[in-house]
Amino acid sequence: MENEQMFTYRYSAPQSREVERIRQKYLPQKENRMDTLRRLDNRVQTAGMVQALTLGIIGCLIFGVGMCFGLDILAGAEWITLLLCAIGVAVMLPAYPLWRHVAKKTRERLTPEILRLSDEIINP
Repeated sequence: MENEQMFTYRYSAPQSREVERIRQKYLPQKENRMDTLRRLDNRVQTAGMVQALTLGIIGCLIFGVGMCFGLDILAGAEWITLLLCAIGVAVMLPAYPLWRHVAKKTRERLTPEILRLSDEIINP
């Protein structure tokens, strides 16, 4: 009787890395102190961005509509052009100060937590 047992070994390092990467996405994630610090830093960096961009885009669109009226689509509507362009500029202007204000407030609010976490990481 011959020994019919056979061992087959297939190993592929790239395939194994890919399987491990996919597996990691589905395991429960634990947030450590460094991840928390990165998340808080990202919040400070992007604070106020959505509000400022929304305000700027709306102002740009109003300004653009005013410029379309400036192409003499409606004859004798120069006052509409000036009015819409002025409103568009007035809406766009406070976008940057709004961003600065929200970013400053967020930075002031999160600075103690960021400093505490960074001290814990540097000096365990």
